[in-house]
Amino acid sequence: QLKLVESGGGLVQPGGSLRLSCVVSGFTLDLYGVGWFRQAPGKEREGVSWINNRGTDSMYADSVKGRFTISRDNAKNTAYLQMNTLKVEDTAVYYCAFKGWGLQPRGYTYWGQGTQVTVSS
Repeated sequence: QLKLVESGGGLVQPGGSLRLSCVVSGFTLDLYGVGWFRQAPGKEREGVSWINNRGTDSMYADSVKGRFTISRDNAKNTAYLQMNTLKVEDTAVYYCAFKGWGLQPRGYTYWGQGTQVTVSS
């Protein structure tokens, strides 16, 4: 059974950093792309970043370009989202998604349960 588990969320001050992890079990990670998404209260889920199966191509939402970095370690079946220079508006539940492409949520088959990121002073 395929399972995705995110971790690494928490409370951080504006300007701080967090690294989210997404561990995939029950499937081989290197066959498909991985996406990170977020959903703030009262808002739709939005795409943050995507990385292809080999880690050779990626894309980012304009709102996080230059601040967030997506990566993956297929040997560990884990994807990461390094978030730097965090802003209050980055506050949301962050989800990883597997077996999909791009920044549209509807393109993904499997989802994790989410991890809360709160940016506040």
